[in-house]
Amino acid sequence: MPIYQAPQRDIRFVVHELLDLPGHYQQLQGCEPLERETLDAIVEEGAKFAEEVLSPLNPVGDQHGCQWQDGQVSTPPGFAEAYRQFAANDWLALDKDPAYGGQGLPPSLGSVISELLFSANHAWTMYGNLSGGAISTLSAHAEETLKQRFLPPLIEGRWSGTMCLTEAHCGSDLGLLRTRAQPQADGSYTISGSKMFISAGEHDLTENILHLVLARIEGAPAGVKGISLFLVPKIAVKLDGSLGAANGVSCGSIEHKLGIHGNATCVLNFDNASGYLLGEANRGLNAMFTFINESRLAVAQQGQGHAEAAFQAALRYARERIQMRATPRLRPEQPADPIISHPDVRRMLLTQKAYAESGRMLTYACAQLVDVLHHGASAVDRAAAERRLALLTPITKGFLTEAGNEAAQLGIQVFGGHGYIREWGMEQIARDVRITSIYEGTNSIQGLDLLTRKVLADNGEALNELLTEIESFCNSDQAPTALAQPLVRQIAAWRQVSLWLSQHQGDDADLVGASAFDYLMLAGYCLVGYYWLRAAALAERQLDAGSSEREFYLGKRETARFYLQRLLPRATLHRELIGSGSANLMDIPDAAFAR
Repeated sequence: MPIYQAPQRDIRFVVHELLDLPGHYQQLQGCEPLERETLDAIVEEGAKFAEEVLSPLNPVGDQHGCQWQDGQVSTPPGFAEAYRQFAANDWLALDKDPAYGGQGLPPSLGSVISELLFSANHAWTMYGNLSGGAISTLSAHAEETLKQRFLPPLIEGRWSGTMCLTEAHCGSDLGLLRTRAQPQADGSYTISGSKMFISAGEHDLTENILHLVLARIEGAPAGVKGISLFLVPKIAVKLDGSLGAANGVSCGSIEHKLGIHGNATCVLNFDNASGYLLGEANRGLNAMFTFINESRLAVAQQGQGHAEAAFQAALRYARERIQMRATPRLRPEQPADPIISHPDVRRMLLTQKAYAESGRMLTYACAQLVDVLHHGASAVDRAAAERRLALLTPITKGFLTEAGNEAAQLGIQVFGGHGYIREWGMEQIARDVRITSIYEGTNSIQGLDLLTRKVLADNGEALNELLTEIESFCNSDQAPTALAQPLVRQIAAWRQVSLWLSQHQGDDADLVGASAFDYLMLAGYCLVGYYWLRAAALAERQLDAGSSEREFYLGKRETARFYLQRLLPRATLHRELIGSGSANLMDIPDAAFAR
């Protein structure tokens, strides 16, 4: 099975050299700054937990899965013990508000730890990650009395949280949901309906589960404008915070699914369950987007984490596996050479490496923006961070999950026939990562969000700010000229196709829908290219200065060269597909699909 080793040196490169998080923390307000040594010590402890506790449980979770019986779910062996250990060591409290029991550290530090956990054990990490989203949503939208009552047990890890959006008949079209909310005399509501695809909806890790449920108050407007958000505990919570009776929430079944077997994906039934309104009535989807946007960045880390895990396993195998002869021969005394010496294996490994390492840069950069969004020194800084984060979130979620899926498939290919065999663990990575391009909004939805709401809606102003920043770096003395040139061309093309779509969207009602996914991928390739160029510039300076870590920086520079010359050109294909318009999709009659 794959043995996960936390890439601490590369994490330090991103944290200290690329983003300077310790310096960044000094500029924040309302959270504790961290010195370099303290930050590294926390990451080291997180790495130890990921390597020693979570990674060994990853195949256990896949093989045993979650079991459902009479409405109760048992998680795989070792999961509950690991969760209790995680909570006891205050990992859940790391970046949470001290007013409710948190440690008050910057959100980006929590994101660094999340990468380690997702890479080691995706299914297990979802339980705590969903609790983190629930904490953020309650913090942003609950009344103070509810915060005092519900946040401390969540932050302690005694309770956990979920996000209950979709229903069997509506999928991602939440305007069709039917779950009902009836107001009660005491200000609470009774919630009735059924939700499906609820990750971590029922389990044995915590004593209570808090469900954040979208429902429609009687008489509310149709569609998404009539949706409200409610907090619905599995077990009723008394005013003093103690647990009461069961609250009309039951698990009707769990899904038997392709991957992430260690996380229960549930059908939840609400039968006059008592709940509490969060935020304003009929504006529940707006409130839930606190949870959704945080989850989308977490899913991006899942894609990146699987790329890292797949690369680590494939690299070890490629160094050890002896097969066929290289040119020139590496081991002439033996009948064959290690497969890492063969060009196509190197292509696959470098692709995995490029995705894993650039994904780390991109997700940490987004986490840095989350820091500023919540703790920026000025309203101007916070607004700028919100604007940039809104643009980057769909790109990051969409592109990195597609990249994670590709990296997993390449991992199987490097192993050859052994990659297709369960005992090596590569097929689990491929199965687990597959969901990431689907949930929290399919990548088609991410593309539509990016193109319609984040680019066309403001006439490209936010995009122009980003592209101007990239062009400025490409033309600066910092950027290696030879590596910058292909990125300069692609950024110009990104500008051009954005303008073309803006000019022609009115001529073709289907143009945006036909272009959205390709636009997302074009944006992803270009954005990742920007971070690789920045990494290459840092590496060049270290190499020129005679760094004692020559191999590390050489690897960084050469991976950047590989990406900019071998992967970035894929953006051209996506641009050409956009330019082909929608007729080759929509003018084809339905009869053409007949067999």
